Amino acid sequence: MALATLTARVDEKDKASFDTFCSNVGLNTSTAINLFVKAVLRENRIPFEIAQATDPFFSEANMAYVKKSVQELRAGKGTAHELIEVDDE
Repeated sequence: MALATLTARVDEKDKASFDTFCSNVGLNTSTAINLFVKAVLRENRIPFEIAQATDPFFSEANMAYVKKSVQELRAGKGTAHELIEVDDE
C-alpha cells in the first residue's frame, strides 16, 4: 500500500496537547489521525457530533426574564434608559 502525506495547520498549543494526549494513550500522532480517517471512511461521516454551541442569551430562562422585564417596563415599573454606545478603539 502506497502512503501519502496529509498536511494540516493547527494551533501550536493544540498540536502539543494532542501529541501529549496521543502519547499518554499509547499512540503517536500519525496513528491517531489514521484512526480518524479510517473511522470517517468506514462510517461515511464524521464519527462524532459537530454542533454549534447555543447562545445562552436565548435560553428559555433568559427569554422568560426578558419578556417579564419588558412587561414591567410597559406597565410603568422601572426606568428606560437611552442606549449608551461605546466607540470601538
